Amino acid sequence: MAYNHSEGNFCTCATKHKKGGTVEHNQLQQEILRLKQEKNAYILAHNYQLPEIQKIADYTADSLGMARHALTISNPLIVVCGVYFMAETVSILNPDKRVLIPDPAAGCPLANFAPVEEIRRWRKQYPNHTFVAYVNSSAEVKAEVDICCTSANAIDIVRKVPNNKIVFLPVDREGLFIRLFRSGSCINKSHFRA
Repeated sequence: MAYNHSEGNFCTCATKHKKGGTVEHNQLQQEILRLKQEKNAYILAHNYQLPEIQKIADYTADSLGMARHALTISNPLIVVCGVYFMAETVSILNPDKRVLIPDPAAGCPLANFAPVEEIRRWRKQYPNHTFVAYVNSSAEVKAEVDICCTSANAIDIVRKVPNNKIVFLPVDREGLFIRLFRSGSCINKSHFRA
């Protein structure tokens, strides 16, 4: 996992099955619930998770909903059943809590659109541009951009940028949609090689 919170409260935990085989879902759910109670843990699950995961979760939502709800959690341990940027966000919002992600390899192609070094290069290449990133990006990317937005507020955000010089990340999907609603210059994705 590339992200290490300075407080050391974000880590990964891989699930290991006893005897190297598959554990029945019921048995595994019961073990998770026992550990949840024993460790005073709170389980957040993304709404794309399987029903078996959602069943044992304390709260299920999209990534923004999970982040907002994380601010209300008093438990010292939070388990995020989702992808790494969701766990990073929960960790940043809860610096006094330990945040675990069951699958350290759980990633998101949208969040992995470009290495942070590439974004730094783009910022040097386009110094007068406002960099806007979709919230579903890594903590490293969020630290490099000027504004983070959601799919719900992206158009409103870019309309409020004082000039027409905007680099919207990722350059595919959401950015393409945003360009339809924003006049002025647009840096085409063909300029970028991630």
